[in-house]
Amino acid sequence: MSNLQTMQLPKHVSICEVAPRDGFQSESEWIPTDKKIEIIQRLATTGVKTMEVTSFVHPKAIPQLKDAEEVVEKTIDLPNIKFRALVPNLKGAERAINSGIKKLKLMLSATDSHSLSNANCTVQEAQDKLSPIIEFASSRDVEVGGSISVAFGCPYEGKVSHKNIETIIRRYNEMGVKEISLADTTGMGNPVQVFEMIGQLKEKFPNTTFSMHFHNTRGMAMANVYAALMQGVTHFDSSIAGLGGCPYAPGASGNIPTEDLVHGLAEMGVETGINLSKTITAAKEVKKMIGHDGGSFILKAGPNSELHVKPSGQSKIDN
Repeated sequence: MSNLQTMQLPKHVSICEVAPRDGFQSESEWIPTDKKIEIIQRLATTGVKTMEVTSFVHPKAIPQLKDAEEVVEKTIDLPNIKFRALVPNLKGAERAINSGIKKLKLMLSATDSHSLSNANCTVQEAQDKLSPIIEFASSRDVEVGGSISVAFGCPYEGKVSHKNIETIIRRYNEMGVKEISLADTTGMGNPVQVFEMIGQLKEKFPNTTFSMHFHNTRGMAMANVYAALMQGVTHFDSSIAGLGGCPYAPGASGNIPTEDLVHGLAEMGVETGINLSKTITAAKEVKKMIGHDGGSFILKAGPNSELHVKPSGQSKIDN
């Protein structure tokens, strides 16, 4: 890597572990509450500082997360972890805040088609409904971050125009939300697209903090991470063992695996504050508990530092 390339990469990034929400919500087989708590406790030992611990949605919408209050109650006191929760409406925000959550993440789609599938209303209608949540959170001194799903590609409409994204961010800013997560929910983004979009958005919204939520549906997540790094982005979501998906995005697989992201960043000299060895151990345990992983490369091949024994003796290849 040249000195110029090294200078362009941030020295440190922050990773939010989202498996307890994004990963768990995609599992059809019920994960017992005590097992969820055990996984969260294990993840907390890796050095990760931020975790999306659950979503306060209606149990009929996502039955897997019907135990949100109990999960938060049993994990909220874990040291050195800042929890956030995804909330779809005011009722969900009230439940989250009353449970002790100090940061909310809002739900919003980039396209009307995905929004109608997800929230049964258009993007503008869905964003209008966020105002009461933001006002309530402000009255309780709770942080709020926005999100934009399918920001780099919609399974119903294809590529999303920058103008769509800019309109949503402008409205978020007007509502007082200055932290925005851009989600490649179905893994349709590519590095050139990511680099160009983030560059334009940072220029138009210099006071907004952007975080990236990349899914690895088509194997592009790590390349997209690099493109975002080159634009100075320092906040990323990831999911242990690559668990996850989207109930409203056909064929979507999980986020970039946390162990893959931590390993890749470390190889590029970017610090995360997360212990890779403990992360790999946690990923193996989570895979064993859940019964599968979401396509983790590190669980398959191991880290670069895991060298093989050098061969000895005469070559068996015939000349």
